[in-house]
Amino acid sequence: MKKRLLILGTSIIAVVLVVTALLALYQGGIIPASSDPISVIILHTNVVHGRVPEEPTIAMGYAHMAATIKEIRENNENVLLLDAGDAFQGSSSASLSKGESIVSIMNAMKYDAMAAGNHEFGYGWQRLVELAEMAEFPVLSANTYGQDGKELLESYTIKKLNGIRVGIFGLTTVETATKTSAANVEGITFADPVEKAKEMVQTLRKKKCDLVIALVHLPIVDAGDSCERLAQEVEGIDLIVSGHSHVALEEGMEVNDTLIVQAGEYGKSLGVVTVEMKKREPAEIRALLYTPEWSEEGLPGDEEIQAVIDEYEKENDKILSEVIGRTDELLDGDRIRLRTGETNLGRLIAKAMLSATEADVALINGGGIRDSIKPGEITRRDVLNVLPFNNVVIVKEIKGSDLLQAIEHGVALYPEPAGRYPQLAGLEFSFSPDREPGNRVTRVTVAGKALDPEKMYRVAMNDFNASGGDGYAMFEKCRVLAEFGPLDSIVAEYIRKNFN
Repeated sequence: MKKRLLILGTSIIAVVLVVTALLALYQGGIIPASSDPISVIILHTNVVHGRVPEEPTIAMGYAHMAATIKEIRENNENVLLLDAGDAFQGSSSASLSKGESIVSIMNAMKYDAMAAGNHEFGYGWQRLVELAEMAEFPVLSANTYGQDGKELLESYTIKKLNGIRVGIFGLTTVETATKTSAANVEGITFADPVEKAKEMVQTLRKKKCDLVIALVHLPIVDAGDSCERLAQEVEGIDLIVSGHSHVALEEGMEVNDTLIVQAGEYGKSLGVVTVEMKKREPAEIRALLYTPEWSEEGLPGDEEIQAVIDEYEKENDKILSEVIGRTDELLDGDRIRLRTGETNLGRLIAKAMLSATEADVALINGGGIRDSIKPGEITRRDVLNVLPFNNVVIVKEIKGSDLLQAIEHGVALYPEPAGRYPQLAGLEFSFSPDREPGNRVTRVTVAGKALDPEKMYRVAMNDFNASGGDGYAMFEKCRVLAEFGPLDSIVAEYIRKNFN
C-alpha cells in the first residue's frame, strides 16, 4: 500500500488541523492506538546543543519538553522519542561534565534512540563511546568506523509497538571529519551515508520491520550526503528524522514520496509525527512542530527531570557564576552575522588569542562562536556558552600566500552564511562579493602593512582550524610554533583584564 504524506498547507482547513493538533498535545487528543489502523507517534528533537534550561523564544528547556512528552505518552500507547544528534555539546552545562549531564537527562526522559551528530565527537571519539555506554538508549551511526575497521557505534535498533516492528538506523554526516578537531576523529572513517542506508534498509526489511526510520545527522539539501539525496536514491525508507541544518520544517518536506522532518534548533520546538499503520504498512504520515507560547511566568516543567537538572546545576554554579567582567553593549554572537561578517564578539575573541600568544594574526571561524553576551555582568558561564567546544589555541607559521588563500576560503561562500567566515585580529581585509570565489579579496594588511606573499607569519587559531576544520586545509600541514591552554580560559582572562 502506498503511504499518503499529509503535508499541512496554509488553507483554512490546514490551520484548523494544525491548531487542533497542537491543542491535542495538552489534551491527550493525538489519535490513540487501536487494532487497525494503529497510530505510531514519533517525537523528535535535534541540535539541542545542551540547552538545558528554558530560554524564552530560544529553547523550551528539557524540563518543559519532558512534561509535554510525558503527557503525550500517557494518552497514547505507541510513542517513540528520538534525537537526531548534536545533543552532548554546545553549552556550559554540557561542557563541564563532557556530555554526561545531558546523557543523564536524556536517560531520565527515556529517549528511545539518537543519531550521533558531528558535535558528539567534540570531546574525542573515545569519550563518545563512553557516553554511548552511559546512555540507556542506543546512540546510532551505521556509517562510522573505528580504528579497527569495525562500526564504532550501534547501526540500528528495532522497537516493537503493539505488534508493529519499527526499524531505526542512524547516519552521521561525512562533514564530521572537518567539523571537529582532527584529534577527535583520529583513525575514524565515515562511509557514504547513502550507500550505507541501502544496506540498512535491506537488513531491517529482512528482519521484518513494518516501519523503517532513518535517524540522521545530515544536511537537508545541497550536499553530497544530504537528506534529499538519501530520499531520492534509497528505496524503502518511510521517514527521515534529521538534524544538522538547524532548519524548522514545520510540516515536513516530501522528497520522492519520503517525508523528511526536522525540529529547528536548541529545543525551541518538539517534532511530532503521526504514522497511521494499516495492515502493518504505513498508510498516512502527518507532521507538525510543537512550540510553546512563552510567558512571564515561564513554562511548566516535569519535576523529575528538573531534579536531575538541579543536581548538575548546583555543582556547575560554583564555577560558572563567577563574575569576570562587565560590558555596556551587546557582544554580538548572532549565528548569521558571525557567518557573513565580523562582529564585536568575534573581534574580542580574536584579540584575546592575539594577546595571549603574541602572534601576528589571530583567526577563528565564525561557526566556533555559539552565543552572544548581553550588556551587564559577564560570568564564566557566559564565556562557556559562547565557546562550548573545549578548543585549545595553537600558533602556526604560515606563508603570506597561504594566509591570503585562507581569507579567500573564508569569504568564498558569501553572502551565504558559512561557519568558515573568519573573525580576525591583527589582520584587516576587503573583498568584492561580485568576483569569482577564490579571487574576491582586494586588500589585506597585517599590523597596518600590506600582506607579503613570501613572508612567514605567526597565526593563532583554535585546534579545529589548525587541523583543517571548516575547510582550512592550508593550515593543516603548517609548522606548529606553540600550543596554549583552553580558548575559553584565554578569553575569560582577557575579559577579566580588559572589561572591568
